[in-house]
Amino acid sequence: MPAAYIVAAARTAGGKKGGALKDWHPADLGAKVLDSLVERAGIDPAAVEDVIAGCVGQVGEQSFHIGRNMVMASSLPDSVPAVSIDRQCGSSQQSVHFAAQAVMSGTQDVVIAAGVESMTRVPMGLAVMLPMQAGIGTGPWPQSIKDRYGVNEFSQFTGAEMIAQNYQMSREELDAFALESHRRAAAATERGEFTQEIVPLTILDADGNESLHTRDEGIRTDASMEGLGALKTLKPDGVITAGNASQICDGASGVMVVSERALKDHGLTPLARIDHLTVTAGDPVIMLMEPIPATRRALERSGRSIADIDLYEVNEAFAPVPLAWLREIGGDPERLNVNGGAISLGHPLGASGTKLMTTLVHALRKRGQRFGLQTMCEGGGIANVTIIEALN
Repeated sequence: MPAAYIVAAARTAGGKKGGALKDWHPADLGAKVLDSLVERAGIDPAAVEDVIAGCVGQVGEQSFHIGRNMVMASSLPDSVPAVSIDRQCGSSQQSVHFAAQAVMSGTQDVVIAAGVESMTRVPMGLAVMLPMQAGIGTGPWPQSIKDRYGVNEFSQFTGAEMIAQNYQMSREELDAFALESHRRAAAATERGEFTQEIVPLTILDADGNESLHTRDEGIRTDASMEGLGALKTLKPDGVITAGNASQICDGASGVMVVSERALKDHGLTPLARIDHLTVTAGDPVIMLMEPIPATRRALERSGRSIADIDLYEVNEAFAPVPLAWLREIGGDPERLNVNGGAISLGHPLGASGTKLMTTLVHALRKRGQRFGLQTMCEGGGIANVTIIEALN
């Protein structure tokens, strides 16, 4: 089968809600990543055959085809098409899958998979709230779905609590995982682990002074078990808090995926080869468990075991998700999210897929390691799994 290669991978540093990136229009955020990918790869921008952009909140500033607007705001020529896709939190991971499939099929040779989400300027759930506030429609779930699953709504928060309860995870266990995420992210930042992958962005402070945003804003270097333990749970008898859940985040990310022919024609240097692609779906009520069966299927179909995988990125939507994944898959905690995860670095929804992929590619290469696996839970009980092979 023809191979697909990653030749560039980049992301913005995360911005907190109302923080460093609050003045950046999401189309401009995405455009900066597109420009960086082209520059890093050293390719003629006109050679890009498609941009596949993941975005969850496709409303307001992210409406009217955010993928095309990213291209229009970038240095890419008008001849570069784009498409905007939504697979919830896995949107830009699915962008990678679509890009790889296009390349592996021989349909296209140079495709950018990207994602963007400004959760400051387009708050989570806005696409549902605005019509409801205007008295338009009845929401995304018809009565037939509610009757089938015996619920009035589908909630990721409920799913996280269900996982914690099913695995008898204590509040202390979840907080300890969150603390480790902050510690790893802070240490990685100090070591310069993210320097190569981050696209610097110009920002203004309250006095109008310019600086470059190059550091993930959500990392708490002063995080402690005492501080995390003082946070209120989301429900009175629950264990999930804002501290052991992913952070609201603004950001953009992307990878350039090319064929072997493109490597030769354009003189490109591959960073990684895409080894395997899987997507599965299951229970939409508990919702967040699907990375487990998806990973099992990916390992079986790829002919690999978890012992063959050097690093894994499992999105820290909520602490119970990667913890349950570790228990069921038998993974090594020292290989999981080695530079921190969404609890410390932020979860910019539609941008998280290629954000994690960017970090995984760079981490494998820096460590001289070979195989990496990425997965994340997605709304509706879906999960993508991508296995890559770093090429050092």
